[in-house]
Amino acid sequence: MALTIAGRTFQSRLLIGTGKYRSFQEMARCHAISGAEVVTVAVRRVNLTDKSKESLLDYIDRTKMFILPNTAGCYTADEAIRTARLGREVGLSNWVKLEVIGDERTLFPDNQGLLEATRVLAKEGFVVLPYTNDDLVNARRLIDAGAAAVMPLAAPIGSGLGIQNTTNLRIMREMITEVPLIVDAGVGTASDAALAMELGADGILMNTAIAAAQDAEKMALAMKLGVEAGRLAFESGRMERKLYASASSPLSGMIS
Repeated sequence: MALTIAGRTFQSRLLIGTGKYRSFQEMARCHAISGAEVVTVAVRRVNLTDKSKESLLDYIDRTKMFILPNTAGCYTADEAIRTARLGREVGLSNWVKLEVIGDERTLFPDNQGLLEATRVLAKEGFVVLPYTNDDLVNARRLIDAGAAAVMPLAAPIGSGLGIQNTTNLRIMREMITEVPLIVDAGVGTASDAALAMELGADGILMNTAIAAAQDAEKMALAMKLGVEAGRLAFESGRMERKLYASASSPLSGMIS
């Protein structure tokens, strides 16, 4: 089940977030249950300087989990670049989940700003994982700019709508082989996670689907199992679809 990004290998293909939990304690329990090894943290929404105040970073076991800073809340390439640099300067990581938002209501990415920020940060030695549309052409441009993975949305951030365009993800899976393809945003339940993995995604990053569930800890486990089941199904190669019935027990060789 291992996932390798930029030469670093993780045993889980589930990446997890830190927002919207009812408490930091619940967040920590969900992280542990999920089996995830990568946790994304919004640089602009975390206390990085005042050590006397409680911080979500206090509830992340960095001996077990790799912190992936993100640039959530950034609406220009310059904002995202500065935020990524800040995350590196305070010792979070030289990796970044890069977000450049183009629309406040839908939180859809600004493709031009995303491409610009990817070029700059990749040249500065960052491992850049850009959050993008499910657009093959833009994904190709991001890879050419130095992205270490591409992270297409399944549906709008936090919507829980599940995968809205399986065709685009199938095409991206077929055409993108040089870097991991990680579905980011829109997953609502375990069946969505399983479907994304069955389509060939290398991994899934999720937050709200777990944090906003009525029982977040049970959902964390469900997502863990959904990701694992979907990956196994993809690797096994599903049976051919047929228009008509085919008997499970063959008729040939039966005693009359």
